[in-house]
Amino acid sequence: MKTFVTGGTGFTGAALTARLLDDGHAVNVLDYKPGLRADELRARGANITIGSVTDKDVVERAAGDAEVYFHVAAAFRELNVPKSHYREVNVDGTKNVLEIAHKNNVKKFIYCSTCGVHGNIDNPPADESSPIQPADYYQQTKYDAEPLVMSYFQKGMKTVILRPAGIFGPGDPERFFMIFKRVATGTFPMLGSGKTLYHSLYIDNLIQAFLQAMKPGVGDGEAYLIADAHHVEIKELVERVANAMGVSVRIPHYPLWPVVVAGHVFEFVCTPLRITPPIFPRRVDWFRQDRAFDVSKAINELGYRPDVDLDEGLRRTYGWYVEQGLL
Repeated sequence: MKTFVTGGTGFTGAALTARLLDDGHAVNVLDYKPGLRADELRARGANITIGSVTDKDVVERAAGDAEVYFHVAAAFRELNVPKSHYREVNVDGTKNVLEIAHKNNVKKFIYCSTCGVHGNIDNPPADESSPIQPADYYQQTKYDAEPLVMSYFQKGMKTVILRPAGIFGPGDPERFFMIFKRVATGTFPMLGSGKTLYHSLYIDNLIQAFLQAMKPGVGDGEAYLIADAHHVEIKELVERVANAMGVSVRIPHYPLWPVVVAGHVFEFVCTPLRITPPIFPRRVDWFRQDRAFDVSKAINELGYRPDVDLDEGLRRTYGWYVEQGLL
């Protein structure tokens, strides 16, 4: 199969590209920067174009004659950019990729959205029918692209929307690294009670969902939450990270709300000055916003199987950090 992966040199996209190559598919990749694995993926046969999904001509050239599109590219946690940048990439960029896919009569279009479209989960676990209540501009723009995807399904193009939970695993030097790094010090400061719910998603489980979604007649016109088999309280997550590392960790508790307020103040003051805030509201939200999901729809309809459990995923991730000299 000839495939096209936007954002294909980032953490998620590179893992997907590598798996598609392993399975014998031809892969065209578009990303706005080389990322961490561009040379490796190119050496393995991926055709990589550096450019933005905001440029329709670049998208068309990069896609070539691909039959299945995986739209993974997104503006995510980018510093010192205006809010309009998120809309240009996450909404207008998605529209460009959809238009090219429709023009080329592709067999399948898989859009990588986010579980964040559901915001803080009022009655966990959430399913796909739970309220849409994005908590920040990134989540809002990711959701704003979903109706665009569905509009092309109404035009006859086969589409699937995946809403991944908190992705982690080998190859990602950022998302879970802060947790591992803090645990390595022997003390993890916990804001609040530590009972906030968190739902992880090991990278191999997500890639399995992508592969299921590309199959003919599977998931057409539907949206699916994708996460590991079980959610945990964040204090338990920290403890399980410590177990994976073979260390002990103290977890002292501190009041949450003063830090929440400080995060918003720093963002308000620093953003216009193009200064990186010392505290991000999004990071503070990890301590206070419940994230727990019911993935039974994906299991029953996509054939999704989250086979790698949290503890095994944490062990593999820690091993990669050690191999890379990060810990």
